Amino acid sequence: MKYALFFCTFLFVISCSQKQELPSVQSLNTKADTISYSLGADIGENLKRQQIDIDYNVLITGLVDAYETNEVKLDQKARRKAMTDLQQLIRNKTTETTRNNLEEADAFLAKNKVENADVKETPTGLQYRVLRQGEGNSPTAKAKVKVHYAGRLLNGQEFDSSIAKGKPAEFTLDGVIKGWTEGLQLMKEGDKFEFFIHPRLGYGGRSTPKIPGNSCLIFEVELIEILES
Repeated sequence: MKYALFFCTFLFVISCSQKQELPSVQSLNTKADTISYSLGADIGENLKRQQIDIDYNVLITGLVDAYETNEVKLDQKARRKAMTDLQQLIRNKTTETTRNNLEEADAFLAKNKVENADVKETPTGLQYRVLRQGEGNSPTAKAKVKVHYAGRLLNGQEFDSSIAKGKPAEFTLDGVIKGWTEGLQLMKEGDKFEFFIHPRLGYGGRSTPKIPGNSCLIFEVELIEILES
């Protein structure tokens, strides 16, 4: 738990733009190798998502000092102060990002419905276009369905896909985001729609590892089958 709390705070804010030359690892031969590499990969994935500027070389120096020499240059009080400053940077960055994402979502959706005649909008603000029409039944708000889907952000980055996983997803409509609950009820079995989902119908200001807070979500969804009404 102590390890997890430390890294959840620390890894969210380091830029990797200042990487130094490191020896290449060609193979992972031991359990220690695998654990070490997995830890590094997890750290790298977290660092890649962040934009706050922290010196990579100084970070490595602190790691080596603590792990190998036990001669840490800052006492506990100074390090606690640094971590408090770090947490404030995280909060500021998160607030700025979510605010910018909401503005971007509003602007995109306003433009999307004007410039694309085939895009329709419901009273809640859910936008969609029909990519293919089927002839089956439509699900109810609590139905269990089988779908194929692919989701992406406004920058085109795909964050999830049942197609990539090679297996359709199954879920009940009252257990997903509001945009899906509403949107799937507009479809018939065999339909394929594209949904443009405002943050208030998606994940709101809450961030997930692949979806920043207040992101507009774009999904292509194929309704394969209604499993339970």
